[in-house]
Amino acid sequence: MRKVCVVVGSRANYGSIKSAMRAIQAHPDLELQLVVGASALLDRFGSVVEVIEADGFKPDARVHMIIEGETPATMAKSTGLGLLELPTIFDRLKPDVVLTVGDRFETMATAIAAVYMNIPLAHTMGGEVTGTIDESVRHAVTKLAHIHFPANRSAAERIIRMGEDPATVHVVGCPRIDLIAEVVSNDGRLPERAWLEYEGVGGHINLDEPFLLVAQYPVTTEYGQGEHQITETLMALHELQVPTVMLWPNVDAGAEDIARGMRKFREHYRHDYIRFYKNFPVETFIRLMMRSACMVGNSSSAIREGAFLGLPAVNIGTRQMGRERGSNVIDVDYDREQIIEAIQRQLDHGRYPSEHIYGDGHAGERIADILSTCSWEVQKRMTY
Repeated sequence: MRKVCVVVGSRANYGSIKSAMRAIQAHPDLELQLVVGASALLDRFGSVVEVIEADGFKPDARVHMIIEGETPATMAKSTGLGLLELPTIFDRLKPDVVLTVGDRFETMATAIAAVYMNIPLAHTMGGEVTGTIDESVRHAVTKLAHIHFPANRSAAERIIRMGEDPATVHVVGCPRIDLIAEVVSNDGRLPERAWLEYEGVGGHINLDEPFLLVAQYPVTTEYGQGEHQITETLMALHELQVPTVMLWPNVDAGAEDIARGMRKFREHYRHDYIRFYKNFPVETFIRLMMRSACMVGNSSSAIREGAFLGLPAVNIGTRQMGRERGSNVIDVDYDREQIIEAIQRQLDHGRYPSEHIYGDGHAGERIADILSTCSWEVQKRMTY
């Protein structure tokens, strides 16, 4: 039985790998090992580990690796701290393969630790193009990884053009789409209103009326500009006065700038039309996306899951620059007038046709099946 070690470091990581974790856990030839760390352990980012445990997964290890401050220096140091701690965990768990997700700084620590220990590394969501430091991390991890699970054909072609062996590149779709497809095929009901009222702070939002879903995160390559960027978005929301569900930022460099802008806004302006949340269980967030009139900000969810749902989306700034997208997205700059106009256009337009750019809802099963049978070599070679 092959031991597959999954490292989850954030709420985004968990949503991006949950369906594969379930499939690995259920597979007769695989054993799931789970390491939870970084911001997934911190209360101010929503205690994602509690959501993970409530979903029936038991962490085999926890790694505290966040140096707070949310600056480029602390992000680099947190990566280094992860690289100090993860080898000890891998040495104890002795996995046959490590499965890592996407493009965050904790992904880099996971990848380096695994490959230096001659542990085969599998990587999801590689080969995609975006802005910010995530672009560089994603491609660096691709060059470290031995098994590739891109979400679509164009991403797979980029991986191959980077010199990776085509036999190691498996187009499986995005595991996040699996969760969307599952909720859609069930009832898509709204989450418990009592939970939404208990967890959030701010206005009391009637989810039976049209509402906005806002998630805007720092752009690490534009460090120092986050407060201005989020203020433009908040002032656009203030002008529109549409009921809004809004997430606090993640742990990336510049998060404190975003949070400071949000706090100042809350102190100086009436915001009874906005309710703020630190985190959502994955399925709750999906149901909010399903019912939202428009998603606003710079989250990849608006582009990946949004295309599948046909969710009108306003993408702000450069964080998702270059990512393959559907007709549901309008791109704008950090400018309140542009944001207002785009939101109004999307509210007037309504839903778009569903586009399966990032998969069909079966990625997790494919990943588990491939990991149970595939072979690998830890010695990598360029193929051109």
